[in-house]
Amino acid sequence: MTARIRPDLESIPAYTPGRSNPGAVKLASNETTFGPLPTVAKAIAEAAELVNRYPDNGAGELRAAVARFHDVDIANVAVGCGSVALCQELVQITCAASTDEVLFAWRSFEAYPIVTQVGNARAVQVPLTDSYAHDFDAMAAAISEHTKLIFVCNPNNPTGTAYGRTEIERFLDAVPDHILVVLDEAYYEYLRVEDHPDGIEIGRGRPNVLVLRTFSKAYGLAGLRVGYAVGDPEVITALLKVHIPFSVNRLAQAAAVASLEAREELLDRTDKLIAERNRIREALQTAGYTVPPSEANFLWLPLGDRSVAYAEASADAGVLLRPYANDGVRVTAGDPHENDLFLAFATDPAVLARFLG
Repeated sequence: MTARIRPDLESIPAYTPGRSNPGAVKLASNETTFGPLPTVAKAIAEAAELVNRYPDNGAGELRAAVARFHDVDIANVAVGCGSVALCQELVQITCAASTDEVLFAWRSFEAYPIVTQVGNARAVQVPLTDSYAHDFDAMAAAISEHTKLIFVCNPNNPTGTAYGRTEIERFLDAVPDHILVVLDEAYYEYLRVEDHPDGIEIGRGRPNVLVLRTFSKAYGLAGLRVGYAVGDPEVITALLKVHIPFSVNRLAQAAAVASLEAREELLDRTDKLIAERNRIREALQTAGYTVPPSEANFLWLPLGDRSVAYAEASADAGVLLRPYANDGVRVTAGDPHENDLFLAFATDPAVLARFLG
C-alpha cells in the first residue's frame, strides 16, 4: 500500500522554469548576463570556506543590511529562499481554510496560482486589461469576504507593464485594511516611470502592505536564491514562524550583503540592459509586432495561440524564449549579440509571414 497524499496535488502543475539547452542562447528566464562584481565574488568565496557550518537561520546581518538600506527597523524585514519562497509563506500565514481566497491579476507571475493551491487556498484570477496591465478596478470589485491576500506584480511578469505610485495608492485605498496586499517588486530596479512607485515608501503607514524584492534579477544572484520582504512587524513575525530553517544559505546571505554595499555599481548595469530592451522593442515594432511598453528586463509578445509554435521555431534557430500557453511569449533582454540573434530570427521574412501574416 502506498502512502496517502493530498488528492488535490494531482491538479497542481509543477513550476516550469525557462528552458536550457547547451549551445543555445537562453532568453527565457529573465536572468542577467552579468556575473557578480569582484567584491561580491570575494564574499562568496570567503563564505564558502565555512559551508561546514550552518548559516545564520535568522539572517541577522542580511536583515540588518536591508533595514539600513531602506531606513526601516530590522523587525520590518524577513528574508527567504528567493522571493517565491516568501510568496508561499505569505499564503501560509494568511489562509487557513479552503474557502480563503488569494487574488491576483492574470496573466501574472506563474507561481501565484501554484503557491495558492499548495497553501490549500482558492485562487481568484482577474484578467489583465487590453493593454496587458493590471485591471485595478476589476480587482477591487473582485474582493470578497473571503479575500485574505492580494498579489500585485509591478512591473508585471510576464507582460512588463507597470503602474506609477498614484494608481497603486488609488488601488490600495480601495482595499479593506484587514487584507494583506503584497507589492511584488522583483523587477523594481528596472523601473523608470515618472511617477516612481517605490513600494517600501508607499507602504509606510500602511500596515496591510508588504513589499517583496529579490537579488535574483538586477543583482545577478539568481543561482543563490535570496529575496526579502519589508512590512509590518506583525506580518514579519508570522513569516518567521513558517520560515523553513536554514533555507537561505550562507553563500546567499554573504553575497546579498556585499551586493547591497556595491549597489550603485551593480545597478549601473541596468541602464545598459534597458537600452538593449528598448532597441529590441523598436526593431520588433518596426517589423510589425505588437509589443507593450516594458519596465522590466524582458518584453512581451502577445501572440495568442501562435505562442508555443513561435517559441519552438525560435529554439530551432538557437534562441530559447518562454511561451505562455495561448497568451504570449516572453523575451528576456540579453547581451547585444544574443539579442541580435533573436532579432535575426524574429524579423526573418519567413517568420513574419508565418506568425504575423
